[in-house]
Amino acid sequence: MKTKEVMPLTQMFVSISDPRSARQVRHDLSELLTVAVCAVLCSADEFSDIEAWAEERIDWLQGFLVLKHGIPSHDTFGRVFAMLDPREFEAAFRRWVGQLLPALSPDAVVAIDGKASRGSTPQAAAHPLHLVSAFAADIGLVLGQTATAEKSNEITAIPELLATLALNGCVVTIDAMGTQTAIAKTIRERGADYVLCVKDNHPKLVESFLLAQAGIGGVLTPSSTTESREEGHGRTEVRRCWAFDAVDRLYKAEQWADLKSFAIVERERTMGTRTSHERCYYISSLPADAPRIARAVRSHWEVENRLHWCLDVQFGEDQATVRTGFAANNLAIVRHIVMNLLRLNTSRKGSIKTKRMLAATSDIFRAELLGLMT
Repeated sequence: MKTKEVMPLTQMFVSISDPRSARQVRHDLSELLTVAVCAVLCSADEFSDIEAWAEERIDWLQGFLVLKHGIPSHDTFGRVFAMLDPREFEAAFRRWVGQLLPALSPDAVVAIDGKASRGSTPQAAAHPLHLVSAFAADIGLVLGQTATAEKSNEITAIPELLATLALNGCVVTIDAMGTQTAIAKTIRERGADYVLCVKDNHPKLVESFLLAQAGIGGVLTPSSTTESREEGHGRTEVRRCWAFDAVDRLYKAEQWADLKSFAIVERERTMGTRTSHERCYYISSLPADAPRIARAVRSHWEVENRLHWCLDVQFGEDQATVRTGFAANNLAIVRHIVMNLLRLNTSRKGSIKTKRMLAATSDIFRAELLGLMT
């Protein structure tokens, strides 16, 4: 899967409407947002950090930005981020990703999953920011994101996100909350296949899995099977997948768009003398190809390990206390931009943490990440 050269950030931001009164604007919006991305790239996580870093590196920033009135204050960063329309910011982000990645590889796995930012609300009873993201598991890039509406959930946000993505030929994976007939239909209409987890939110569907598994109504033979084994860190993990094409055995199978197969995935984990088993159930528009379905299921967990975990541990997202207006949403998009920039770079080996440290200390590496090297 090939990517193009990184588009200058100011070009990405030029399409975003400035929410400020034109008479009171001292700092260009695209430059302000570019400074924020550069600072977060260099380990700044709050608006005060962004201002402090930029003041120290203003000479370097003026190598490609005008900054007529210097560096905006942290209050200015906060006000602008709070006022900025996140839908326009998200659209600009998706156009930028589309320029970097014109098309996903055939059979690429796109994991759709949501994450709440716990620090984005001061009250336990209030609704924190909840972003649903699309993550290209094979290459570790965020393709897009959308926030769930207050007093709503991922079920309404997922179709909105799917409608903005180029998914033709991909395999979309979603956890149990997104296993809805309307979402399955939307995925197929977007030219993609689905692998959806089935849990207790569809009790009769789960019951039909169990009955089929027990051989009620006739012995059920898998169309294909696969097994993998991994050892390390003091544990052994065996994964098995059985794929079936007998979808007529499932409860109201006809309601699921182009349903072709279902699968049982078993995880057996042994640590010392203790062994645990877990079984999960999936429905899919893919043929009953166990290795292909097992790969999609395994790839879905990349969104937890390579996106959500990194945001919490490397970017401190859950500890962030940005709460005013749309600031939390827009700053989350900046983090996604930075994560993509770091993942796109292959010139240096190292973790997200290591690359942010190098970006903070090396003008050359920072310029390379931002596509400023000629």
